[in-house]
Amino acid sequence: MVVPLDAGWSDIGSWAALWDASDKDENGNCEIGDVVSLDGTGNYINAQNRLVTAVGCENMVIVETKDVVFVAPKDRVQDVKKLVAQLKSDSRPEVDFHREVYRPWGKYDGVDAGERYQVKRITVNPGAKLSVQKHFHRAEHWVVVRGTAKVTKGKETILLTENQSTYIPLGEVHSLENPGKVPLELIEVQSGSYLGEDDIVRYEDRYGRT
Repeated sequence: MVVPLDAGWSDIGSWAALWDASDKDENGNCEIGDVVSLDGTGNYINAQNRLVTAVGCENMVIVETKDVVFVAPKDRVQDVKKLVAQLKSDSRPEVDFHREVYRPWGKYDGVDAGERYQVKRITVNPGAKLSVQKHFHRAEHWVVVRGTAKVTKGKETILLTENQSTYIPLGEVHSLENPGKVPLELIEVQSGSYLGEDDIVRYEDRYGRT
């Protein structure tokens, strides 16, 4: 049996469709996050991480994320596919690598990077543990900002709490675990000649990664 239904359905398949379905101010603007705009009409502005400002924009889509800022007229947002194709053609790393990366044990956020150094904010879920591993090209310095960290370095195991830190020398076998009931957050500063994620030799991993 087929029953007709008029439910006003939309699959929200584009940023413009999201603007259609969103609440708007008296000028037809949908503004999400930390947004300051002047003399604009009909815009969709989404600021996910930082202040976004706009002046005199009309019928625009402006989306800010940790990875990229996207700006386009609402009637051309579908051309984002062409942008992705161009990024791939230019071999841009943003196509495959994102600032915030999720892992079985939690996630990390790439805060800063430069020549021979990289800074990450690491979040480890309660009861989770990173693999027992070592690196051939980098050393690491961990600073706990929330929760409790169980750190193994060689044959030594220590507990670290907020504002405490430890240093992992290049080539040292180590692991990180959250034995507590709240998420563990720490700042990791990497330094070395090569900082790629493939510089990992795993000896043991509860998630079956090699």
